[in-house]
Amino acid sequence: MSEFEELLEKIQEQKPELTKQDIEDRIKQKKEKIGTGYLTDQGALFLIASDLGISLKQTLKVEMNLKDLYVGAKDVSIESRVLNISPAKQFSRKDGSPFLLRTMTVYDNDSAVSVKLWDEKANLPGIEELKPGDLIKIIKAYVKSDLNGSPTINVGSGSNIESTNKESEICPIDDLTIDASEIKENQSNLVVSGKIDGGITTLEFTNRRGEPGKGLRMRLKGNDGTTKGVVIWGKDESFLPKVISQNAKVRLLGVRTKVGNQGLEIHGNEATLIEIEGGKELEPVIVRIGTKRNDGGKTVAICIDIKKNMVYVSDSSKMLDSVSTGDVIECMPSKVFGSSITINHDSFLRKIDDDKSIPPLSSLRTKISEVKSGNDYCVEAIILKEPERREVQTKTGETILLSEMFVEDDSGQIWIKGWRNQAVLLDGLSVGEIISVTAVNAKAGLEGRTELFLTPFSAIVKKN
Repeated sequence: MSEFEELLEKIQEQKPELTKQDIEDRIKQKKEKIGTGYLTDQGALFLIASDLGISLKQTLKVEMNLKDLYVGAKDVSIESRVLNISPAKQFSRKDGSPFLLRTMTVYDNDSAVSVKLWDEKANLPGIEELKPGDLIKIIKAYVKSDLNGSPTINVGSGSNIESTNKESEICPIDDLTIDASEIKENQSNLVVSGKIDGGITTLEFTNRRGEPGKGLRMRLKGNDGTTKGVVIWGKDESFLPKVISQNAKVRLLGVRTKVGNQGLEIHGNEATLIEIEGGKELEPVIVRIGTKRNDGGKTVAICIDIKKNMVYVSDSSKMLDSVSTGDVIECMPSKVFGSSITINHDSFLRKIDDDKSIPPLSSLRTKISEVKSGNDYCVEAIILKEPERREVQTKTGETILLSEMFVEDDSGQIWIKGWRNQAVLLDGLSVGEIISVTAVNAKAGLEGRTELFLTPFSAIVKKN
């Protein structure tokens, strides 16, 4: 007999005048009154029992499944596996007193639920050693609702978490992993795998509390060759190895999907765990400089390596100022993230004799008809429609800049678009001008057609 049936039987024992149908009708009414997202049928039974003056404390089992959790439950114990876990952070209450909070996500075969560890429980012995897939038991926790009304497990002063090595029917973390090509809209608590496509950049933002924060932005390529944009809020480069090869395998644990300006995206937070192929040993890099420009106090260069890969170099030390377009350089970077190389004052850079085996950037030029979604390109084209700048409002109410122009070569036509800071790159261009556009990313646009989008490393040069 299930726990729900036991609770139902307990009510009928004390209120024999109520039929099973009577109680089911009351469950429906209770759920409609409370609203969706708060009550399971079992949780509704507890509220109904309270209305009738019936105590069900003796019936409640110590252990529950995640799908049976309901807002208001107390002294519950849960067996589950770890999906991800965040660092402990200090916050302030309204009266100014500090408190610690750590969040984690746990799962079983039916559901995934957020867990909050308060104050001293945020630093339980062994909590830092927990890994994705580890089996744990949460003891005597209580359940409250989060901002969306979903049940959240809270671990307070009377609660505890124990790790266990016993056999469990809960599936291992590998069984939850899906490829980036398989994600759909409005999914959460996902484990997504893929390969790095391009580089990894850091973004800065201000959170809802007005505090500055950082995030990581990257693109993930799935098995079908398509790419998805990824933003991990609250993470910075300290969570990554110093060397990440191009096309490195990546797994993101604890992410959700969201439709952004450029299609379906993957979003994570500070609890998201990033597993990525990489190492700590840096090696010298030899590349040919294709273009370079100043960008916010640093020099940004688009280069090409011996394997004909586009490489993006960001230099805050002004070492690139001593070399010119077309030069071949050797440098020891401070970090390598896929196709992105960073140079700082701890690096070295020198010009070397021209190595003819390293092709010029012009060798990467691609005909528009050959452009495929998910890749970076260099194209040369004539402007058919003068760039137009406008403001676009996102679903979150944010207003951002968008500039777009229509171009063609002798093989086809395509739109080139720039969002936010990249929008200004189209300023000053006119109909009839021939331009060389470097480091643009091909993606499916709003109407499903392939379009070219400017990136932080893009460069546009007018041809004579």
